[in-house]
Amino acid sequence: MPTSSASTIASIVLVAGLVGCGSASQPSSPAPVPVSPEGAPVQVWLTTGDQSLLLSRAPDLHLRADSATALPVITVDPTTTYQRMIGFGAAFTDASVYLIQEKMSASQREALLQDLFGRDGGIGLSFARITMGASDFSLRHYSYDDISSGQTDSALTKFSIDVDRADRLPVIKRALAINPQLTMVGSPWSPPAWMKTSGSLITGTLKPEAFPSFADYFVKFVQAYAAEGVPVAAITLQNEPAFEPNNYPGMRLDPSQRAEVIGRHLGPALARAGFKTQIWDWDHNWDLPQQPLGVLKDSLARRYVQGVAWHCYAGNVSVQSLVHDAYPDKDVYFTECSGGDWAPVFADNLKFDVGQLIIGATRGWARGVALWNLALDEKNGPHLGGCGNCRGVVTVSASGGVTRNVEYYALAHASKFVRPGAVRIASSGAQGLDHVAFQNADDASIALIVLNGGTAPSSFVARASGRAFTFTLPAASVATFVWK
Repeated sequence: MPTSSASTIASIVLVAGLVGCGSASQPSSPAPVPVSPEGAPVQVWLTTGDQSLLLSRAPDLHLRADSATALPVITVDPTTTYQRMIGFGAAFTDASVYLIQEKMSASQREALLQDLFGRDGGIGLSFARITMGASDFSLRHYSYDDISSGQTDSALTKFSIDVDRADRLPVIKRALAINPQLTMVGSPWSPPAWMKTSGSLITGTLKPEAFPSFADYFVKFVQAYAAEGVPVAAITLQNEPAFEPNNYPGMRLDPSQRAEVIGRHLGPALARAGFKTQIWDWDHNWDLPQQPLGVLKDSLARRYVQGVAWHCYAGNVSVQSLVHDAYPDKDVYFTECSGGDWAPVFADNLKFDVGQLIIGATRGWARGVALWNLALDEKNGPHLGGCGNCRGVVTVSASGGVTRNVEYYALAHASKFVRPGAVRIASSGAQGLDHVAFQNADDASIALIVLNGGTAPSSFVARASGRAFTFTLPAASVATFVWK
C-alpha cells in the first residue's frame, strides 16, 4: 500500500493557503503566517488518484471572514436538511466472514475489525448487509431449511441458522461490540429449494402455496438472530429479483408477487411477531425503477414497505430521486456495488465510487450506502458460481495480511466523518466539482466531501454561515473537510 508523503501534503496545503478568499490570483510571495487563526479549524483529509495520499490528514485550514471571490464557490447551508443517515459499509458474505474468521490470526482479525468498524483510529463502518443463506460468494450452496428432494417443510420445523455459527455470527458479534450503532439488513439469494418452481436453489420462482412459509422464513431468521444478540433492522424480500442466475442461488420475483408476499404475508407476520424489522423493496439496479414503483402502487404492500434499496450495475443513480419523489414517505438505501478486475485503474474507481455512490447515492436520498464483499482473497474469492473477478473492500492474503482497496478509501471518506444520525444538509455551486455535506447529530460538526473528477487541480471556496475557506484539490482526488 502506498504511503502518505508529508512533502506532498505540505505542497498541496501551501497552494490552498495562498489562494485568497477574495481573489483568484496568488500573491508574488508567501503571505505571513498569522499568529492566531481568524476562525475555527477545518480538518482536511485527502485521497489522490495517483495514490500518493491515501486518507491522509493534511494541516488544518481555518474558517475566515467571507468575501467576494472569482473562484468557484461551494455553499453549505446547515439550515436546509434532508435525510438522516444510518451509515456506510459492506456485506458480511460467507467469503468475507470465512476469510476473517478462519484465515486470520486473532490479532490480525481484531486489528482489521477495529480498523473497519472502530471510531477511534478506524473508519467507523456502520451499515452492513447479511446474506441469508448462500450467495455466489459462498463455499457451498445452502439455505436455512434444506431437506431431501421431493419433501416440503411448510411449518419450517427444520429451520436452523447453525451454519452461521462457525464464521458469520462471531465476526458480526465482534463488529457489533466494536460499533454498537451497526445497522444490518438481511437479504436472501434464494429461499429453500422446496419453496420454488425449480425445486432448486438455482433458478425458478416462488410457488404461490409457499408464500406463507416464505414469510415465516424471514420471521424465524429475525428471531434467531435476535436470540444471538444480533438485531436485524431490515430485510429485503429477494436479492436482485429481476435476475435469474444459472450457476448460483437466485430467484425471479416480479412486482405483483412481491406485493402479495409483503402485503398479505410478510408484513402481517412481522407485525404479529412484534418485530419492528423494516421491509425494503427491490434490492436491484437503477435501470428498472418501474419495478419498485409497481410494488408501491399496491396499497396493501405499501403499508408495510419502509424503503427501496438499489444496486449500481445498470442504469443511473438519478432514478433514486425519481422513485423518492413519487413516494416521499419511503426511505432510500443503496445496498450493493462491487469493483473488480474489469476496472483496474485506482483513479477511475475512486471517481466512480465517490462520485456515484458516496455523493450521488446520498444526494439521491440514500440513508445508507453499502458495497458488496467486505473482504475477498487474492484470487477474488472464495466463490461458487457468479462473479469470478469481483474485488472486496479489503483483500486478505493467505498469511492474513490486509490490502486496503480503493473501495475502502471511498467508504472511509464518508464513514469516518459522517456518523449514524447525521443529516444531509444542502450544498450547492462549484460546477465541475461533485460534493455532498452532512451535519453530525452528536457534536454538530459538518463534513463536506468534495470530488475533483477532472484532469487538472481545481481551486474553490467553501462557504458556510458567513465564514469560508479556500482549497486547491488535485485532479482525480477526493477530500473530506470537517469543522464545527
